Amino acid sequence: MLFKGKHLKSYISLAAFVVGCLHAQTAGPQSAGPLETFHFLEGTWEAKTAAGPSAPAVSGTYFFRRELGGHVLARHSNTAACKGPSDFDCDHGDLLYVYSDGEGQPLKAIYFDNEGHVIHYDVSAPTPTKAVFLSSAATPGPRFQLIYELRGNIMSGKFQMQLPGQSEWKSYLEWSGPKK
Repeated sequence: MLFKGKHLKSYISLAAFVVGCLHAQTAGPQSAGPLETFHFLEGTWEAKTAAGPSAPAVSGTYFFRRELGGHVLARHSNTAACKGPSDFDCDHGDLLYVYSDGEGQPLKAIYFDNEGHVIHYDVSAPTPTKAVFLSSAATPGPRFQLIYELRGNIMSGKFQMQLPGQSEWKSYLEWSGPKK
């Protein structure tokens, strides 16, 4: 088979594309990087809130997975059932992205929800099965803390607030559940 002119260019482009795809499929794993510390979060988790008399009763799932070539750890959530006080948004949706600004930089996270909230977090792992997301004290208003901890096969989570001038953290929402 002999290719000439524009057909030769098309063939070379196609061949380069195929070779690139094959290389991408057979390339070894990417370097672990700073997100490897949070590998215990990855997967799909069931979540059920610890409902009290005035707390919402929510169940659903959420998952953590690597995205964008392994450079970002993303959390997506899905509410299956919800019953709460009138001021609680049962149609809540949110996204959390964990990332690094560059090699050797500490991990950060950014949170978005359907109510327009945006929270910037510093991220740490005080133990191999615990992740702490802490908002800056320099930001006006309350501070926020998001904690995930794996105990056995159950992932527990807490979203807490600290009001200005106070040292105590108060839980706004707590949940737990096994991996699906």
